[in-house]
Amino acid sequence: MTSEVKQKARLAQEAAAVMNRLTTEQKNAALLQMADALVSGSEEIIAANALDLERGREQGTSPSLLDRLALNVDRIGGIAEGLRQIVSLPDPVGAVLEQFERPNGLRIEKVSVPLGVIGIVYEARPNVTVDAAGLCLKTGNSVVLRGGSAALESNRKIIELLRAALAGSDMPVEALQLIEDSDRASVNEMLKLNGLLDVIIPRGGASLIRNVVENATVPVIETGAGICHTYVDAGAQYDMAADIAFNAKVQRPSVCNSMETLILHEAFAERHLAQLAQRFIDANVELRGCEQTRALVAAAKPVTDEDFATEYNDYILNIRIVADLDEALAHIRKFSTKHSECIVTEDAGHAERFTQEVDAAAVYHNASTRFTDGFEFGYGAEIGISTQKLHARGPMGLPALTSTKFKVYGNGQIRG
Repeated sequence: MTSEVKQKARLAQEAAAVMNRLTTEQKNAALLQMADALVSGSEEIIAANALDLERGREQGTSPSLLDRLALNVDRIGGIAEGLRQIVSLPDPVGAVLEQFERPNGLRIEKVSVPLGVIGIVYEARPNVTVDAAGLCLKTGNSVVLRGGSAALESNRKIIELLRAALAGSDMPVEALQLIEDSDRASVNEMLKLNGLLDVIIPRGGASLIRNVVENATVPVIETGAGICHTYVDAGAQYDMAADIAFNAKVQRPSVCNSMETLILHEAFAERHLAQLAQRFIDANVELRGCEQTRALVAAAKPVTDEDFATEYNDYILNIRIVADLDEALAHIRKFSTKHSECIVTEDAGHAERFTQEVDAAAVYHNASTRFTDGFEFGYGAEIGISTQKLHARGPMGLPALTSTKFKVYGNGQIRG
């Protein structure tokens, strides 16, 4: 008997051939129908979401996670609006990226094409279900979604409504699949569906991403994990440095582009750390620091290498004081997950060296790491933030969900 995972992946693969033929207008029309279906089905989605919330409360899920899971009319409207925004974005599929003619008369075009069948493994928030579906379908890809068990009822209803909308469009219904088996084995099976899935994209916490990267035989685009640093140089302006660091930690601690470790030049720390630390303490941020930090900030707890290697996604901040830029760069090399790194400095040479040497998807000079985001970069929605170097890096908008093919036109040429 064929498993649910394999059966749905095979249906998605069959639909991918049809997806290749769709025009931008056909894809956009389908996405608009999907957006309308979400709005008109809001009551059904909220009822399904209530089951997830009830189960979450029974299992002791934290209030903050329950809030991220919860849906209401306004949130559903916002999710639907996200689909409409995807409609307004340029379609990268079919773009001619290069064209040239060889001496033998062959005319060659390099064009943008869909990746094919994309598998996405993600955790609780049901809005990811819609965002991922919209981005994949807009780029002509079939998609197999496997969300977390915490949002299973919500995801089932959402996909039911979206597939019903596709039934009234030119887009094949089978291009959109949801794996409903909540057993972890279903994820592990997806990771090895070579020949049916063209790529796997994980979205979630460090353990989920690690499991996918370590166990997949299908190619993976790694996203998400962010141990991000802000280094404040000796002569940095206090107000700018304080605002950037505070924003990077406190504006939204739960996301991957928030700062986990603040690195301070010792000259800056001696002048300003006590004042800056109090600002974090007043915002209920727990501070963990090196010995020099604790000598200046009595409230700071001792920090360990394990802390420096942890993505907290919480109101916890490590502080490290260094003697110079070299020491700051060494710390970042050791602990960075290559997501987003920042230097605050008035020294142009230090800024150039930092942005040149630091190996990360996004490197900032005098700006918060919180800007590493598809919308903030002008890409509109994103499928995730890639922290690797192949096939995409940084915020992944629509172009990152495409590959290329060469179209070669001749008039009888043969190779001698």
